[in-house]
Amino acid sequence: MRVFALLAVFALLLGCQSTSTVQRDFNPTHSFQDYQVWDWADPAVEFRPQGDPRIMSDLTANRIREAVSAQLATSGLRPATENAPADLLVRTYLINEPKQDVVTITHGGFFGAYWGGGWAGGPAYSETRAVDYREVTLQVDLLHPQTGELLWRGSDTELLRDKPQSPDQRNQQIQRLVTRILGTFPPG
Repeated sequence: MRVFALLAVFALLLGCQSTSTVQRDFNPTHSFQDYQVWDWADPAVEFRPQGDPRIMSDLTANRIREAVSAQLATSGLRPATENAPADLLVRTYLINEPKQDVVTITHGGFFGAYWGGGWAGGPAYSETRAVDYREVTLQVDLLHPQTGELLWRGSDTELLRDKPQSPDQRNQQIQRLVTRILGTFPPG
């Protein structure tokens, strides 16, 4: 029975990974149609908490910069040059947070005719367990280049896997997050 309980907990956590909701915030009266050129804010990528080696690396920062650059190009924005100063500054955050879910599973009980005509089982009992896991959130902020005012923010969250990921899997995760976050930018 405990095997079924653990399987249910893992299914719940895996379900959380695929059901994340992208969060976006912006002033709906602000027109984003005039923005054409972007540049990176300083710093371009921030890691929270600072110094967490599971997520903080130059490799991860480069993956984020490449994915954001590609998605902004898809949205019709181009990077700043000397001849074309930035209309927008981009800053990203990669946030690693511990989370906990409390899961209650009921075992046993009596089963009637619906399951084959006999009675089986015994008294039901419930088991409650706390399940610890980690989430990684990618947040993308678009800022006014002169004032630093936040103009647009998007974020998305996925489970941080305990098992090691290949460079390709890490790249796919970043690409997936960035595409979901910036996929509908600029807002209509």
